[in-house]
Amino acid sequence: MLKELAQFLVDQIFEFGYPGIFILMAIESSFIPFPSEIVLVPAGYLASQEKMSIWLIAINAIGGSMVGALINYYLAYFVGRKFLQKFGKYFFIAEKTLHKMDVFFEKHGSVSTFTGRLIPAVRQLISIPAGLAHMNIVKFSIFTALGAGLWAMVLILLGYFIGENQELINQYLKQITFTIIILVIMFSIIYYKIKIKKAS
Repeated sequence: MLKELAQFLVDQIFEFGYPGIFILMAIESSFIPFPSEIVLVPAGYLASQEKMSIWLIAINAIGGSMVGALINYYLAYFVGRKFLQKFGKYFFIAEKTLHKMDVFFEKHGSVSTFTGRLIPAVRQLISIPAGLAHMNIVKFSIFTALGAGLWAMVLILLGYFIGENQELINQYLKQITFTIIILVIMFSIIYYKIKIKKAS
């Protein structure tokens, strides 16, 4: 079943080309859960067969991810903020909590947005608190693009080098994801220690 699904996606991506990657990654990055690995790993495999370009895959993947992230950001910015200000007390979210979120994203939004794009299940969601906190859109866009680009290249290269071996892909993907999470945790600890030291 998994092999058939992967083959179907390879065929569809090849048929629709780069716009297909752009659209699928926009969906993946928005509020609709859709695993990016089933898009970019097959695309990387097609690149290894010289049917697509790695760089054009990456550009369209980043572009699609940005569109999806901005949808979440602006929904939270314009709709979510007003909703929580009006009804937040019913969800135990006070105005003080929103203020704390504003302060946090003002100080640490860049790092949080970048690292959040590298963590499974957080990737799609990190845009929402950024939008709620009215994070600077330029900073949000830059660090979203950096995080999305790094993750996209990991998946594309995974497909490029071992795209035919689904078992190896699953194995390496788990190892890579675990390694990235550990690195993100270590980076976050170092970052906050430096911030505390500067503050003191």
